[in-house]
Amino acid sequence: MSDITLNANVRSDEGKGASRRLRRQEGRVPGIVYGGKAEPQSISVLQKELFKALENEAFFSSVVSLDVDGKAEKVILRDLQRHPAKQQLLHVDFQRVSGNTKVHIKAPLHFLNEETCKGVKAGGIVSHTLTELEISAPAAKLPEFIEVDLADLEMDDTIHISDLKLPAGVESVALSHGPDHDLVVASVHKPRGAIEAAAEGEAEGESGEG
Repeated sequence: MSDITLNANVRSDEGKGASRRLRRQEGRVPGIVYGGKAEPQSISVLQKELFKALENEAFFSSVVSLDVDGKAEKVILRDLQRHPAKQQLLHVDFQRVSGNTKVHIKAPLHFLNEETCKGVKAGGIVSHTLTELEISAPAAKLPEFIEVDLADLEMDDTIHISDLKLPAGVESVALSHGPDHDLVVASVHKPRGAIEAAAEGEAEGESGEG
């Protein structure tokens, strides 16, 4: 789990007008914290602090310590609304969690040994079909990312979700729906130019035989 901490203040003013003033005059992003045994709580977070947290990939898939007016709560990011045209955050949602709370998140995939895998050494290129994986796990066991080791991937080989080594207690949401959902994560294949060149060579060979 990450050690990301974010500061927030309780927000009493509601409505679109109050939210606009909060963003424009105070540089804060309105939000809400919900879940657990407590009631939903309206909050606000400094936009610059939230932008800084967003630079950390782990912020999207880890338990965050949210300090709300001095009271720390363990939360995960559930939703983030951005302005369609401006560099501005409009609203943020957090869900309270405990160590045993089972949650679904999308964890980023980190590909290892891509440049040195067997298929690449043989002239192939790696295609990433997935860049993140939806997982289910207790909050205390959420991984910041999932490693995908490509070292032994040969030409025309593929890696599926079922081939991944997930940490203890972590499950793939897709695989929970059955083997038909065992999607391809990555594969190695010949570059398009090499395939076309080979095809042209075969065609020329056939025409020469005639």
